[in-house]
Amino acid sequence: MIKLGSIVKDKITKFKGVATARAEFLDGCIKYLVEEQKVVNGAITEFWFDEQRITNTPEAKSGGPKTVPKNTKRL
Repeated sequence: MIKLGSIVKDKITKFKGVATARAEFLDGCIKYLVEEQKVVNGAITEFWFDEQRITNTPEAKSGGPKTVPKNTKRL
């Protein structure tokens, strides 16, 4: 199980970010929302990944962007 707030990386796309949400479906599928740690053009990029596709990174610290501008949009 992935701990929310930890930094994870997708094994296929190499997308790296913070696990910020977990969804468990009736069929047993578990997905995690992963948010990139940087703001690009006023937006934070986020994707849902199956639990089997992501792995914890060896980085010790976790957390999202340290400063989020007021008009940040989610993509």
